[in-house]
Amino acid sequence: MPRLAALLLVLAGAQAQAAPPAVVYDAGGKFDKSFNEAAFNGIERFKKDTGTAYLDFEIANDTQREQALRRMAQKGADPVIAVGFGHASALEKVAKEFPNAHFALIDSEVKLPNVQSVLFKDQEGSFLAGWLAATTSKSGKVGFVGGMDVPLIRRFQCGYEHGAKHANPKVEVVANMTGTTPSAWSDPTRGGELAKAQFARGVDVVFAAAGGTGTGVYQAAKDLGKLAIGVDSNQNHLQPGTMLTSMLKRVDNAVHGIALAAKNGSWKPGTVVLGLKEHGVGLAMDEHNAKLVGDETKKKLAAVEADIVSGKIKVATYTPEAGCKY
Repeated sequence: MPRLAALLLVLAGAQAQAAPPAVVYDAGGKFDKSFNEAAFNGIERFKKDTGTAYLDFEIANDTQREQALRRMAQKGADPVIAVGFGHASALEKVAKEFPNAHFALIDSEVKLPNVQSVLFKDQEGSFLAGWLAATTSKSGKVGFVGGMDVPLIRRFQCGYEHGAKHANPKVEVVANMTGTTPSAWSDPTRGGELAKAQFARGVDVVFAAAGGTGTGVYQAAKDLGKLAIGVDSNQNHLQPGTMLTSMLKRVDNAVHGIALAAKNGSWKPGTVVLGLKEHGVGLAMDEHNAKLVGDETKKKLAAVEADIVSGKIKVATYTPEAGCKY
């Protein structure tokens, strides 16, 4: 029996090695210090926790999405995790081709029996960012720089504006989008230009929901002595002292959980939505912004968060049909 048990363990180990998880990143690359890097951190944590290797791929253009997902499925990856809404149509096609494979999609929804979709209540985390921005602002003007002009980023903007208005009904919100193509996620020069234009109009806190483009926004805030808010990953360390906070989107936890579930056999298809209640979004507080956000403000912020979780505050969300209403 001991020999049989040992043999079964070897076979199980070989099977696990034959089916590693795979991650296909979105435009901007896995070291964008934002959305993709959060996914990278999640799969790296999975590797560290389980000792299981993984496959990954960084797309260079939209035409590679379908090819990359298909290649991972052909290699037997379990699951194949597509990071970003831009993969939705390609994943839907490939998932139909490989009905016995498991797929996961971050930030969009594909309704197939072999796909798990993970969505976030971005508006809830953005509401907190807007509340903190308006509470901190001395000019009464706060800014928003979005990446690609898509409904997802409009949802960030809507929550941010709602939170700012909740803190100060008279606050002025100045908003710009970087562009309309995937390159809008990786254009720090343009991000810096938009931020500087907003600062010239009196804005003193700006939230960048723009992937790698945000690094240009943070640099502009540093150069001009203004404040910036990061997104997705904790970016407080990028420009310590002028990063008010970062709106965390726990893509790392989502990717880690998806890979772990597939490994232990508990993976399920369907749609999962993560908000403040599920610790899927939130604000980053650490040593890098400790001097910018005092204890009293943190207490008030915690109360606002509790009101959102309880439903006392109903955060506005953007839809293409109705826009942003609050």
